[in-house]
Amino acid sequence: MDVCRFKVYKYILSFQLMITRIVNRLCGLVSFWMFYYMSFYFYTTTRPIRVYRGDPLSSPEVQSLMSLQLPPPTSIWMKLEPWSVRVGTRLSRSSLYYNPRSSVRSFSASSPSQYRPLNILENATLDTFRQRCFLPEQPAILPRSTFEDLPARKQWFKCANPESTSNPIASLNVEYLQKHGADAFVPLELTESTSTDAESESGSGSGSDGGITETHSFRQFHAPLTLFLDWVRTAETTPQSTRLYLAQCQLLDLPPVLREDFPTPELVARAGKGDVYDTNVWIGHPPTYTPLHRDPNPNLFVQLAGEKVVRLLAPADGQAVFGAVRRQLGKSGSREAAAFRGEEMMQGRERALLDEMIWGTPVSAGSDAGVGFEACLGAGDGLFIPKGWWHSIKGVGGGVTASVNWWFR
Repeated sequence: MDVCRFKVYKYILSFQLMITRIVNRLCGLVSFWMFYYMSFYFYTTTRPIRVYRGDPLSSPEVQSLMSLQLPPPTSIWMKLEPWSVRVGTRLSRSSLYYNPRSSVRSFSASSPSQYRPLNILENATLDTFRQRCFLPEQPAILPRSTFEDLPARKQWFKCANPESTSNPIASLNVEYLQKHGADAFVPLELTESTSTDAESESGSGSGSDGGITETHSFRQFHAPLTLFLDWVRTAETTPQSTRLYLAQCQLLDLPPVLREDFPTPELVARAGKGDVYDTNVWIGHPPTYTPLHRDPNPNLFVQLAGEKVVRLLAPADGQAVFGAVRRQLGKSGSREAAAFRGEEMMQGRERALLDEMIWGTPVSAGSDAGVGFEACLGAGDGLFIPKGWWHSIKGVGGGVTASVNWWFR
């Protein structure tokens, strides 16, 4: 009897061991196929493309790059990406539950958009910044030229017209960047502008009153910094309908020697918890444009070279503008829709309507009935944008325009 019982136990244990081995092998197969399909996905969405001028490549992105007339063939690892949760923001779910303090105003396409000059702080001490801006979540311009001595200002840029003292124009120090970061892979935005006769277009909309309508096609990709530097050289002497913009380039994308040119300001390191969420560099030739959006974290925005104009709206007012535009398009204007934006914000009707709402209506001289604020920034100036405040940015003037921003808590 004991022998029979022993054999039964033995068979049961053998059966359990067999089942365990089968399960382990199935798990291994599942893991293998998951890895296989993930590898296949990344292989098909991130692919090397060898760009030679004159090659019959059908990709519109490649055709656009080839039209820049860059010298010699350029080898690019191009990674085309859909536009999602970008344009100066790295939005988290926390931004969806922002509780605005101000009341909601009603906006329509014909609403007069008035913008008052934003206040300039009397000094840039930590206590003043914390009490006047950071804690009450109010935007302000830091005292002019507060960031004049930022190393990047002297290393990355040079004066293009040293003979002019009243209106200096900055140019990119291509030699310095070529020496220290030519092979760094950076995010670039490619925008092509085309003009059409609105009277020849069918349908209703902005073209109903005739005139010329400008349309924009937009692509985003990663490429070596040297590609952008080659375009900058060309753009300085020849006007380009195809434009490249180094947008939201993280410091981590750059070599250490270039990162050292952007030390964290004391206001960022000490005003709050000292948690730097992200640091990004923005460089282009005017006109540059960032559509209306909001950030989930406080933002210190510093102008490195050239000029930019920033228009800001309080959280509730910005949401009202965004909602009005989205309703015209038959889309949701909810906070969730505002947080997770698509490529439509950079081209098409949404871009045109947002641009008209924020920038299209001239400001009445002397009017104090503003619903928003405007900040005009020159080289060395800094702007604090509180969490949740909506803003749109335009690069203006001549030469190169460049900025760096810190998102922090």
